[in-house]
Amino acid sequence: MDTKPLPDRDAPAQASAGADGPPMGSAGYPALRMRRNRRAPWSRRLVRETRLGPADFIWPIFILEGKGRTEPVASMPGVERLSIDRAVRAAGEAAALGIPAIAIFPYTDPALRTADAREAFNPDNLVCRAVRAIKADVPEIGIICDVALDPYTSHGHDGLLSESGEVLNDETVAVLTRQALVQAEAGCDVIAPSDMMDGRVGAIRAALEAAGHAHTQIMAYSAKYASAFYGPFRDAVGSRAMLKGDKRSYQMDPGNTDEALREAALDLAEGADMIMVKPGLPYLDILRRLKARFAVPTFAYQVSGEYAMVMAAAEAGWLDRDSIILETLVAFKRAGADGILTYFAPHAARLLKGRGEA
Repeated sequence: MDTKPLPDRDAPAQASAGADGPPMGSAGYPALRMRRNRRAPWSRRLVRETRLGPADFIWPIFILEGKGRTEPVASMPGVERLSIDRAVRAAGEAAALGIPAIAIFPYTDPALRTADAREAFNPDNLVCRAVRAIKADVPEIGIICDVALDPYTSHGHDGLLSESGEVLNDETVAVLTRQALVQAEAGCDVIAPSDMMDGRVGAIRAALEAAGHAHTQIMAYSAKYASAFYGPFRDAVGSRAMLKGDKRSYQMDPGNTDEALREAALDLAEGADMIMVKPGLPYLDILRRLKARFAVPTFAYQVSGEYAMVMAAAEAGWLDRDSIILETLVAFKRAGADGILTYFAPHAARLLKGRGEA
């Protein structure tokens, strides 16, 4: 298994350098002053190695039933659940800012949450109706649909449960496949399985091909860790209060890195077009390894807990919100992310445009 780090851009120079000194043939101080290139804003922009722009963002949004409705998510200050008409408006806002895609997550009516998650594959469910409405009004925006059962189960897990409480793999994959098909038929561009069941990417890819959706992309949550950073998200989709037990039997152990390589290799072999790391900042080492190993489109999710921490610290006056937002997003790009799912997407896009950097 390849565990080599991602090569640095200055690898050739390092190869000819002394153990402790600069590359052979380069001058030392005072002929070489590293601060020269940092002195002026124009010069810093000119020599910047990692660039960030609105095209690097995917905006996750939460939707709910009704019309003309917004509903705040208490644990995510500034984030609201949106009715479909408001979601259409948000999609238009994203497109106008140069954000290429949105990701949709539903808040399902508790009355529709069942042990068998049958609302997940209802072709007229909330997600499918939202996809159709957005595509009709903002056809240029990409739509990513989550494939997992936690917004639809009465127990809050991403899969079906046995009578003893075990999360069933193969039975869950069958339901996930049906869910993916109704989303693709509604017009979803990217199917994003986030459940971490074994074999689900291959099953979904085969079903999409058989149903005539050969061009529908799959973004696999390949390295999704059993993390404490998901709490606010579970509030947003309404699954936290329902969750019985934990998700450690299917989400990854935070202590593992080699396992992420194996997961990603399997997903790519089964037909994934893109892979993802979740959470984001605490797992930049995983992101770096995956990008180095596979050199495929690789994404990171700046999750709800990361968002909540930044917002809480900013509201307390401990951190400068805008500076922290852009610094964290640059960190994802520097580590190898081709794109970032972030709740800060529209705000970050405006910041970059205001600074003349987008």
